[in-house]
Amino acid sequence: MTVEYAPHGLIGVLTPQANTTVEPEFWVMLPPGVAMINARMMSDRDTLEGRLLDYFEQLDTAVRQFHNAPIGAIALGTTGASYVAGIPRERDAVAALTRKTGVPFVTAGLAVVLALNTLKAKRIGIVSPYPAPLTKACIPYWEEHGFKVDGVVQIANHPDEFHPIYSIAAASAQQGLDELEDKKLDAIVMLGTGMPTLEPILERPEVGGAPVMSCMLCLGWASIDAVRGRKADADALRAFIRADGWGGRLRARAVST
Repeated sequence: MTVEYAPHGLIGVLTPQANTTVEPEFWVMLPPGVAMINARMMSDRDTLEGRLLDYFEQLDTAVRQFHNAPIGAIALGTTGASYVAGIPRERDAVAALTRKTGVPFVTAGLAVVLALNTLKAKRIGIVSPYPAPLTKACIPYWEEHGFKVDGVVQIANHPDEFHPIYSIAAASAQQGLDELEDKKLDAIVMLGTGMPTLEPILERPEVGGAPVMSCMLCLGWASIDAVRGRKADADALRAFIRADGWGGRLRARAVST
């Protein structure tokens, strides 16, 4: 069964409660005929790490918000939850929710892993919007998946704003890429689904010969493939990184400041 605006697939997207980036960037990436509906994950925890763990532990409740909507895949729009939960719990949750819902359950973390493996990337650089403790905690996640983290750039966040990560500008992400210019890397990953990353990728899909991706770009790519029943393809991923399809939509949404 399809819906009017999603004859090629409907994605259910789970988004952290105050995230202002996931839905806009998802809509930019979605091709004609694919649509999304959103559900917000809620937590009253005082710390970022506490909220991330809360989101992970409440996935069953969050998924129930979609009720009987004819979704063909579910996307988890937070990467930090994967770090704090750990790889075994993440994989168990993905398997359990896929069985329970009958549709692929895609996390941002595993979408990045899939993208890096599809490109056969091993040496990676990361651009992190997280506070220092979470940046430090995320490195073992990538290393345990078999990647060598050979460059880390910490983006200055804004604790005085409504959220230290979601208030980071795309220009700051772009500056983070500049610092990895001289590294010999197979790929660069901009972390966090709350930091705007599509504009920096549109402007610089490669840095020093390394393809540039982000958690949101990988989540969109993997979710679109999942809902359409397509297997990961390196050439298609490279084209997606070069903004094939979505670049024009992003430019059309740009506003002058």
